[in-house]
Amino acid sequence: MEIKSTPANPLRSRKGCLVIGSHERQQGTETLSALDGAGNGELERILRRSGFRPEIGKTLHIHSSIGGASDSVLVVGCGGDGDGIGPADFRRICAAAARALKGAGVQSAAWCLSEIEVDGLDAAARTCVAIEELDIADYRYEHTLAKTRRRYSTIKRIDIHVPSGAKRGRIDEGIATGQAIAAGRTLARDLGNLPGNICTPEYLATTARDLAKRHPKVHARILDEARIERLKMNAFLAVARGSREAPRFVVLEYRGASASKAPIALIGKGITFDSGGISIKPAGAMDEMKFDMCGAASVIGTIEACARLSLPLNIVAIVPACENLPGGKAIKPGDIVTSMSGRTVEILNTDAEGRLILCDAITWAKSLEPEVIIDVATLTGACVVALGAHASGLFSNHQPLADALLRAGQDSGDRAWQMPLWPEYEKQLKSRFADVANIGGSKAGAVTAASFLSIFARQERWAHLDIAGTAWKSGKEKGATGRPVGLLCRYLIDRACQVRNQAPKARSEAAKGEKSGKRVVTTAAKRKSASSKHKAAKDA
Repeated sequence: MEIKSTPANPLRSRKGCLVIGSHERQQGTETLSALDGAGNGELERILRRSGFRPEIGKTLHIHSSIGGASDSVLVVGCGGDGDGIGPADFRRICAAAARALKGAGVQSAAWCLSEIEVDGLDAAARTCVAIEELDIADYRYEHTLAKTRRRYSTIKRIDIHVPSGAKRGRIDEGIATGQAIAAGRTLARDLGNLPGNICTPEYLATTARDLAKRHPKVHARILDEARIERLKMNAFLAVARGSREAPRFVVLEYRGASASKAPIALIGKGITFDSGGISIKPAGAMDEMKFDMCGAASVIGTIEACARLSLPLNIVAIVPACENLPGGKAIKPGDIVTSMSGRTVEILNTDAEGRLILCDAITWAKSLEPEVIIDVATLTGACVVALGAHASGLFSNHQPLADALLRAGQDSGDRAWQMPLWPEYEKQLKSRFADVANIGGSKAGAVTAASFLSIFARQERWAHLDIAGTAWKSGKEKGATGRPVGLLCRYLIDRACQVRNQAPKARSEAAKGEKSGKRVVTTAAKRKSASSKHKAAKDA
């Protein structure tokens, strides 16, 4: 899909579909008024005859030219009289328009929805939302379909109209940001949708290597089973024992800042197929357990997006990848393993395997002395019961980090909801035979799973996203959603903006220090000690 901005009058496009917004009483949008005037009131008459009410997300495709402006016109309802449209409403408007274009088989369109005023979103941000929703609507998984069933994008070209008062450069920024996030989300969806016999731990490792080849600032390191054993990641290895597929510990580094800058660590659960192990799952819908690596897919997709955006950050995506299968060497309920941290874990249920691989990944990530650690996992069915498919569960031991992620989720339309993480829940994880049990009973399953991980994340700024309800859809629309790539990208973009704003202040402080003859110890200087530990972790 080719997407470009254009300052040209959209009424002169003369081909394709003109996409415009309509408020109650056909007021509000500049292009709608101009089109109605060019057609001598024909558009208003069509809308009146059709009984079209411009509720948010409603569409009317007029398959004829009005005023000679285009081949057809897609009118999208924006509700009200144009006042008080929020970011969530605008995303619904763009999503509805994108689905309508796809459903009608439109090949080219002039997109004029960026002229709609939205509370808190400038023209660039509105454009970014539009690009994301166009990509979501146009996505189709085709990797394992016969060539005769493949359908390449029907939408060939989108011209983004630059609204009055907006700068074309800002619109182009919105396009670039939207396309980067869309590319990351598409990669995550593709990985999630691939079957378990193709998307194995080694396949995830190969994907990481390929991503590093495409982006100069991205570097991939893959730890094989022997190196994982040397690091004493016994909780991770315990899960992998029942499968013939060898585990892989994937480290994907994006280096957008100096080496002295602390990285942001993103950890993605990479269970490429989860049978439950000895505590085997029911047969119904077990095929959907290929989606149990969607956490891994999301952090890999986020690196793809960040590399395209050239964010001034250091980001490390960490993926412990393996299968969880029953077998002669598989772990059993009652087994006790010693994690990389030295804590022993009593395994009461082998289907609570995600937390076992994540606890070792968190311990390894701590050696990088990261700014924050965020793990992403399809961890518990209990979170699906609590929040459904609308929001990911968010747990954190650092409220400023939680607030930033919640805000990013709200702004990106990829929402999260904060859940409790109180010390009382840890009591459910007590074990008579080990330092901690891997389950806490039937109550508060999502919370006790997060509590388990929090034990290994102490002294770190850490957050956990349980995406079991949001990572994929079941039923007729079965497939990976690519969530929470949008949330993670928005969080990192916001963090990059903070870094850019802080840079002039840091330079000013350094200059003052030089004039006074005093040595100014910056945050970067304080973090240099992390480099040696980081190198030691690499060599392990």
